[in-house]
Amino acid sequence: MIRDIVKDEAFLSQKAEDATLDDVSVAEDLVDTLKAHSHECVGLAANMIGVNKRIIAFYNGQYIWTMFNPEIIKTNKEYEAVEGCLSLEGKRKAKRFKTIKVRFLMNDFSSHTMVFKGITAQIIQHEIDHTNGILI
Repeated sequence: MIRDIVKDEAFLSQKAEDATLDDVSVAEDLVDTLKAHSHECVGLAANMIGVNKRIIAFYNGQYIWTMFNPEIIKTNKEYEAVEGCLSLEGKRKAKRFKTIKVRFLMNDFSSHTMVFKGITAQIIQHEIDHTNGILI
């Protein structure tokens, strides 16, 4: 189901709760909403659709990935990025890393650890910030 994008900064500033298997349908809505906004957006966090859970969805090339309870466990090569966000007006500066190592759960709640680089790493960092209540 495509959901409305939340713009309430007080809600978006709350730290999200861990996702559980009961939240798989939220990830499906997140993917549907991301597809609907693909012309202007490359990633979403669950709080952006009104659900304060640690779930993100993002484009990795032409494929959409979802992560439950993602956590960055290693970073490398800091830089300053300028980013936009569907939930916020304008563009803002953000500290990012060129390479990140992320521990996360897939839709079946199997645990994975992977390294991401470049734009994909930047997108993941932005969405994980959302789950931590951090706005750019």
